[in-house]
Amino acid sequence: MPSNKSVSDAPITQFINCRILRDNELQREDLWVREGRILDPEKLFFDEQGYADKRVDCEGSIIAPGFIDVQINGGYGIDFSQASENVSDGVSFVAKKILEHGVTSFCPTLVTSPPEVYHKVTVSFLSVLPQVKVHDGGPHGAGVLGFHLEGPFISAEKKGAHPEKYLRTFKSGGLEDLMEVYGSLDDVAIVTLAPELPGSQSVVRELSRRGITVSLGHSAADLSQAEEAVQHGATFITHLFNAMLPFHHRDPGIVGLLTSDRIPAGRTVYYGMIADGIHTNPAALRIAHRAHPSGLVLVTDAITAMGLPPGRHTLGQQVIEIQGLHAYVAGTKTLSGSIATMDMCVRHFKQASGCSVQEALEAASLHPAQLLGISHKKGKLDYGSDADLVLLDEGLNVKATYISGEEETGPPVPSYMIDMVLMD
Repeated sequence: MPSNKSVSDAPITQFINCRILRDNELQREDLWVREGRILDPEKLFFDEQGYADKRVDCEGSIIAPGFIDVQINGGYGIDFSQASENVSDGVSFVAKKILEHGVTSFCPTLVTSPPEVYHKVTVSFLSVLPQVKVHDGGPHGAGVLGFHLEGPFISAEKKGAHPEKYLRTFKSGGLEDLMEVYGSLDDVAIVTLAPELPGSQSVVRELSRRGITVSLGHSAADLSQAEEAVQHGATFITHLFNAMLPFHHRDPGIVGLLTSDRIPAGRTVYYGMIADGIHTNPAALRIAHRAHPSGLVLVTDAITAMGLPPGRHTLGQQVIEIQGLHAYVAGTKTLSGSIATMDMCVRHFKQASGCSVQEALEAASLHPAQLLGISHKKGKLDYGSDADLVLLDEGLNVKATYISGEEETGPPVPSYMIDMVLMD
């Protein structure tokens, strides 16, 4: 136990025989944790004269900050965009399962849907947004950082798998339209919109003022329209290269933000990348990474079918068909999310880009934390940071996941969930 000079009687855990990802390096040193946070060992030893109550032998593993997935539509038979009486149960089930893949925090993502899916408009209809609140992770699963609302304020030309009949424009001048559709912006972390829509710039400003991350996506915007949105506060690009104008040397479109000289001083534009080997050719992935490595954020864009065998599933209002590793809108060749897990994306990104282990891990931890403005507590292994950790072997396979310094594991599948999967 700590000595009587310790500032706390809480037990101290020491992770030994490990390499810690810190300051873009893998450092051979121990990691100390108390009360869910990372300790400064010098202060522990010299100021408190404390020592470990428990030691965890990591057997040479890498310790990285827990992965953060800012775009995940569901998985394991659960579709976040389907309103039901037990939306929170479904989110909790996925939150528990993704721990197996190193994810300790995430943004449940809703695709374009009718208003009643977002908020309660009738007594008999239970909608999605009011049922899920921002909360920390723990034995119940990965923490929820807030919703990512992808649509419906997007381009019909670049709608991808989003149902066109539910797309919206800013008819009332901006925020009123958002509130009419979403009902509330409580517990919302990210909104994806198309910046070329008339009235969008006032929406970008207001969302940014409220601390909500604005992402540009499903858009036919040219570079100047994208730059204007960034100047008004947008900081993210939804799944780069997908559902946007292709790069052209005279007008590179949204992709041009990666090297734009019109980004406000001190601001970073981040971009989501689905590194599943399907959505983005390895050459395109390498171009993006080499052009702007510090902005790359790995996302899964996973759908209901993640973790399930091939077949037909849902994504919001659409029926999705899984063929091999591809997820298509049924009857088409339109890609509709992925079935990749975050650890798969980390491994593929490293292999395809030729980046370092550190860069691959930071794209799934540090960068999304910086994007959401939470890097003071997540995405790093600095002293005082949350002890959300993932232990990996040399091949970047997940060996264990910890939240607040406690090891958490995925659950056995409840019988009612098995029934849901079989019914699919």
